[in-house]
Amino acid sequence: MANKVLPTKSQLIATKKQLKLAKKGYELMDRKRNVLIREIMMLLGEAGKIQDKIDVTFQEAYDALELANITIGNTGELASTIPFDDGLTVAYRSVMGVELPMVDWVETKMDTVPYGLHSSNVSLDDAFLKFIEVKRMSAELAEIENSVFRLSDAIKKTTRRANALKNIMIPRFQSDIKFIKEVLEEREREEFSRMKIIKRNKAKAAAEEAEAELARKAALEQATA
Repeated sequence: MANKVLPTKSQLIATKKQLKLAKKGYELMDRKRNVLIREIMMLLGEAGKIQDKIDVTFQEAYDALELANITIGNTGELASTIPFDDGLTVAYRSVMGVELPMVDWVETKMDTVPYGLHSSNVSLDDAFLKFIEVKRMSAELAEIENSVFRLSDAIKKTTRRANALKNIMIPRFQSDIKFIKEVLEEREREEFSRMKIIKRNKAKAAAEEAEAELARKAALEQATA
């Protein structure tokens, strides 16, 4: 495939600038990718710990609820007295330009049992509070999982851009610079050879002219002798 870049000095300067920017861009993309990978690895470690806690707390909550159903009967009516909880708020933080969610729990009346004490017992209270704790941890886990998804997507995009710079753009600019330099050097050699020939021809013409002038003078002297 023919190289279509113009082999001029101005184009050489412009291509060198493009190569410098491409290398700088690759360095930034690679640095961003490393930061995002460190962030996602940290979040994955936290997600595993929270998931383990959720599993344990869920089991404890169901065990307590089962005991409550055994000791006080069906707890469905008491469950219907629990109000809707909208105490979660979501904000965002930026990691290398990637917006990650931050889930916050607003203190509400859900932090205390909403039903009367005379119709419940310790097992039901324990089940209620443990389910609330599971809800909080589930919100935290959802925050982490959403962040991991966003970071994973950003890492893929960053990797594609970094690879495009490293494997396509930078080699292309390097090839263009090499091509331009070779053409310019060849032109300089041709120009040097041309100037050398011109200089030699001028010297030869000057020598011939001087020789002719000497011959004319000699002929003139002979004619006047």
